[in-house]
Amino acid sequence: AGDPRTRRGVEWLLAAQERNGAWFGRWGVNYVYGTGAVVPALIAAGLPASHPAIRRAVGWLASVQNKDGGWGEDLRSYDQVSWIGRGVSTASQTAWALIALLAAGERETEAVRRGVAHLVGTQREEGSWDEPYFTGTGFPWDFSINYHLYRQVFPITALGRYVHGEPSLRKGS
Repeated sequence: AGDPRTRRGVEWLLAAQERNGAWFGRWGVNYVYGTGAVVPALIAAGLPASHPAIRRAVGWLASVQNKDGGWGEDLRSYDQVSWIGRGVSTASQTAWALIALLAAGERETEAVRRGVAHLVGTQREEGSWDEPYFTGTGFPWDFSINYHLYRQVFPITALGRYVHGEPSLRKGS
């Protein structure tokens, strides 16, 4: 992270990490979304997967993985600490967790294997996923959003990165 703006951004993200290893999220619900966005950004900015912040994030994601292999986080996580990282598994939230884990070099782990199996197992015949839960948020408790593309774009991205490798880890990238 040679550029001073990048360094300041990385420093801000590292300072914003929660004690549990997650990052708060907005636009997507909530800590799974935030963590799913920050980990790949930090790796792209040059932090090694062995960095303590990345390891804490990986540990947190593994700790909140559901028994069915997916990830989910309820909107109540914005108000109630007990809901942070907890909720019914959804395709988009599972994908966010997988995107972070894959960026952190966790491809061969049980958490990733179970997450990929969850996405593959819940994919509908025509290729999409059901997602009846709100996974987007404009302003917590003021309005929530069910972005119809979240359940398509993020799972396809995660599965593509699983199959073809992380873009930043491919030769010549």
